[in-house]
Parts: sequence; structure tokens; C-alpha cells
Amino acid sequence: MSKKLPKHYMNIRERFPEYGDALSKLGESVRNTGPLDEKNVQLIQLAASAAIRSEGGVHSHVRRAIENGASEEEVYQTVILLTSTIGFPNVAAAISWVNDIVEG
Repeated sequence: MSKKLPKHYMNIRERFPEYGDALSKLGESVRNTGPLDEKNVQLIQLAASAAIRSEGGVHSHVRRAIENGASEEEVYQTVILLTSTIGFPNVAAAISWVNDIVEG
């Protein structure tokens, strides 16, 4: 897994450093507000990313979920569980983005 951050994200952070710092602090703060471990936090964020059809978000959260101990099966189940909520076409798109990372 590559730890390289997307170029667009890095451009935003470089152009607006205070904003980037605030985003990082917010992300850290919300992850530390409860008992969920990092693997499950990333799987939940993966599901949210799939629901809003964010290809970059799906890529990012698949990487981070796996880095934090999620199996490929857990990643795929997280997305497939959304079928009755977001519909098959959205799930199919998200699975293709998961494949980018898992098979990439």
C-alpha cells in the first residue's frame, strides 16, 4: 500500500495550511471521541464515502482500513452491506474503486 497522499489534497494543504491543520485536528478529534477502534472507524468512513460516491474517499479509507487490520473480505462486506441503502449501481461503483486498491 502506498502512503502517498493525493496531489489535489496536498495542493489544498499547501495553499491553505491553517485549513489543512484544522481538518487534521478535526479528524483526530472525532476519531478519539468514542470506543471504536481505528479499523472500524475506517470501515464506517468507507461506507460513508461509498454512499456519497466519493472515489477518492473510498480509495483512502480502503487503504487505511487494511493498514489498520481489516481483511479484504471485511472491506468488501462493508460496501455490499450498503446495497439496500444506496442501491446496486452505487455499490457496484464503490466495488470497482475498492478493486483499484485491493487489486492495484
